[in-house]
Amino acid sequence: MKRRAPIEGEHLHVLLPARRSGPVTSILWRISLALSCIVITTIVVYLDREGYKDATGTPISWIDALYYSTVTLSTTGYGDIVPVTESARLLNIFVITPLRFIFLITLVGTTIEVLTKRSRDEFRASRWRRNMSGHTIVVGYGVKGRSTVASLVDSGIPASRITVVDRTRECIAAANAFGCAGIVGDATRQHTLEEAKVAEATQVVVATGRDDSAVLVTLTARRLSPKAVIVATVRESQNIEVLRQSGADNVIATSESAGQMLALSLISPTAGTIIADLLEPMDGLEIVERAITVAELGVDPRSLAKFGDVVLAVVRGGVVSRFDQNAITVLQDGDRLVVVRPVAGSPPSTT
Repeated sequence: MKRRAPIEGEHLHVLLPARRSGPVTSILWRISLALSCIVITTIVVYLDREGYKDATGTPISWIDALYYSTVTLSTTGYGDIVPVTESARLLNIFVITPLRFIFLITLVGTTIEVLTKRSRDEFRASRWRRNMSGHTIVVGYGVKGRSTVASLVDSGIPASRITVVDRTRECIAAANAFGCAGIVGDATRQHTLEEAKVAEATQVVVATGRDDSAVLVTLTARRLSPKAVIVATVRESQNIEVLRQSGADNVIATSESAGQMLALSLISPTAGTIIADLLEPMDGLEIVERAITVAELGVDPRSLAKFGDVVLAVVRGGVVSRFDQNAITVLQDGDRLVVVRPVAGSPPSTT
């Protein structure tokens, strides 16, 4: 049997967004801290120079104080300059010794930082696992995945409630920069989706680059989370039914959809512009699903057009009634509407 090649991120890691400083900034900060310890110690020793004795018998100068500070903070301690009075020794105990600790920690800061960061990341990941439920999982952070995350955030879902799963650290780093939690791993494996808390998720977006991977991810996600809404993308339309049988609630054929948009923009430019406007979440028009308001109870859904909401469909009891079917003429409690409306704050159309 051919041995499987190792996958990047084989050992799964939950990566959470965090502020990061560059290496130059980190080094400069450490150097400044070390120099500050030396300067403070030099000033303390010089001000209390009468309490120190030099083996040469000469008075303590600024150079002597600086020399004593460097050899003391670095724990070298040649013993040629020593505190001889109680005040000088107390200053060594309560002032210089803490500064020595800070100086040494700064020198070995790389090791300490690695250990601290690892502990902090484990603590944050553990807290994330405890608190994460009802979230959205996006599998794949390519062009489709990034666009999905951006649209979800634009629609009001906080980035902190979105978890991205991808095989590469570069993509997860980009998701972290956007404010999302990320998991480096292969989403076709059960352990990866379990790490993403798919059983507690309410929505799963499968935006992988390959149809066979999308099928495997959808099958696994549906088995682990029977009630989650799963939306998947495929490149070829013949795989749509396979994805639906695998458990996807909705399947988008990206290649065919792009081709249809291109053709529509050529055959009917105005219609293509309107469709593109609907797909752009920032301004113009938008398609949304919402619950009816109290004021809309008992009214004809077609009458809502004068208030800016053009009703495309009414959802009642899980059954969708489109506007062209005229099956529902009076709205009832519990109905949901799929409407086209202007995006809040967008200027009115002049066409």
